[in-house]
Amino acid sequence: MKKIFNSFKTSKRYSIKWNNYFEIYEKLLSKFKNKKITIVEVGVGDGGSLYMWKSFFGKKSRVIGIELNPDSKKLKNDGFEIFIGDQSDKEFWRKFYKQVGKIDVLIDDGGHTNIQQITTLVESFKFIKDDGLIIIEDTHTSFMKKKGFGNPSNYSLINFSSSLIENIHRRNPNLLKKMNDFSKKIYSIEYFDSIVAFKINSKLCKKTKNLENNTLLRNFFIDFRNKRIDNNSSKKNNLFNNLIKSKISKRSIPYKLYEKLIIKKYYKLTKK
Repeated sequence: MKKIFNSFKTSKRYSIKWNNYFEIYEKLLSKFKNKKITIVEVGVGDGGSLYMWKSFFGKKSRVIGIELNPDSKKLKNDGFEIFIGDQSDKEFWRKFYKQVGKIDVLIDDGGHTNIQQITTLVESFKFIKDDGLIIIEDTHTSFMKKKGFGNPSNYSLINFSSSLIENIHRRNPNLLKKMNDFSKKIYSIEYFDSIVAFKINSKLCKKTKNLENNTLLRNFFIDFRNKRIDNNSSKKNNLFNNLIKSKISKRSIPYKLYEKLIIKKYYKLTKK
C-alpha cells in the first residue's frame, strides 16, 4: 500500500480516491511494476491519477487516459496519450482499440453509471491481454438510488457481473451449457468494497475435467451426502428437526422446502 499511496500523495495534479483502494491496487497490480505494459484509465479529471500510475508502474509503462473534457488534452505535454470520448458509446471503443491495440490493464474511474460501466466492460474484455485486468471502481453505485444512479436494479454492474459468474461456470461440463466469449476470456472475478476486478486469461479458460486418483478404491467409497441422519440422540435439535433429518429423504420436496426455510434465515442476516 505504501508505494502506490506515496505515488498518489506526490502526484503533481489533483485526484481523489477512496482510502481502501490503495491496498487493493497493490494486491492486483504489483506484478506489473517496472514492466513494459499498457494501462488505460477512464475518467482522468485533472490528471492526478495518470501521474500516480506512471510513478507506480515505472518509466516502461504506456499510460493512456480517456476523458470527456477536451481540456485534458493538455496532459499530452507530459507524455500521456489522451482520447476524448464517451465510454458508454461502443463505437468509441471500437475506434479506440483499432488504434491502440490490446492493453494490459483497464481501470474504469469514469461516470460510474450502469450503462457506462457495463459498456466499458463488454466492449473491452476481448482486447485485454492474457493475465491482464479490468478494474471497475466505485461499484457501490450499483446500490445507490441517489445522484441519478437509480439502483439497486436488474441493470446494475453488480447484477451484470453475477450473470458472468454463471458464464464462468459453463467451463464445468456438468452444466451442459455452451461456453461463450465471456467463458473463454474471463478467468475469474474478484469483489472488494467498491471495486470489482475481472481477471483475463484465455489460456486458463478451458473446459474442466474431473480427475480421480486411486481408482482401484472407487468401489469402496461410500457417498453420505444424501443419506438420512439419525439426530434423535441430540438434545440440541427439536423434534421437528429430528423428524425431517432422520425420516425424510434429502432429495424429497419436503426436505428441499425445509432447506429453503433455513437458507432464508441466513439471507435475513445479510439484510440487517
